[in-house]
Amino acid sequence: MRLLVDLGNSRLKWAQSAANTWSTGAAVHAGQRMETVLAGAWGKLPRPEKILMSSVIASDGRDALLAWCQRHWSLAPVVIHAQAEQLGVRNCYAQPETLGADRWAALIAVHSLTKASACIVDCGTAVTVDALAANGEFRGGAIFPGLQLLRASLLRGTGGIHATEGESDSAFGCSTPDVVAAGTLQGLIGAAARLLEEQMRVLGAGTQVFVTGGDAPLLLPHLKIPAKEVPDLVLRGLARIADTL
Repeated sequence: MRLLVDLGNSRLKWAQSAANTWSTGAAVHAGQRMETVLAGAWGKLPRPEKILMSSVIASDGRDALLAWCQRHWSLAPVVIHAQAEQLGVRNCYAQPETLGADRWAALIAVHSLTKASACIVDCGTAVTVDALAANGEFRGGAIFPGLQLLRASLLRGTGGIHATEGESDSAFGCSTPDVVAAGTLQGLIGAAARLLEEQMRVLGAGTQVFVTGGDAPLLLPHLKIPAKEVPDLVLRGLARIADTL
């Protein structure tokens, strides 16, 4: 059994992968001790044969996870980094390794899911919108704050806003929580839609859209273009990379 790990800014996601087996899980780690999170999430998992991980968090959290795996399983996880080229995907970054490992894994997953050009929207702590040509060339993308960051920034940066949990469906909110909830969600939807419009125009007809991340269910109903949700997209990419190691 392989353990595939996507260590994001707020959440820890993982998949147990073996022949004809695919089991996923998730836990929030933001604001908590990593050792406590891992004990609750992985304490009863069987020892994996291999651990492959993408990580976008600060080194202390990542190092705590690496130490936990070494202490409990005597295993050193393989931490992946974006490459200039891998599994048919070519990286447009001048410094390929500076592309987020989670974005790289998602690109690799999508390239295995379709032979068409594709846009990938990952709605997590940050939102990324990436463009992948049909020939496997990563054309670039954009990144902006996710929903919770948008709302938290209003709390930090203003004196009169003290609540952000309200109804987000109407553009005619009649309370501060409602107007903040609506404005931030609609802002996220508008930004993602605008970026998708430009990327799809350049990539051409037949471009497919894949959406992943914790806030994907909030975004999907508001997109006016066909899109497919793949909740474990990054983990699927890690599985493809693990096959080559």
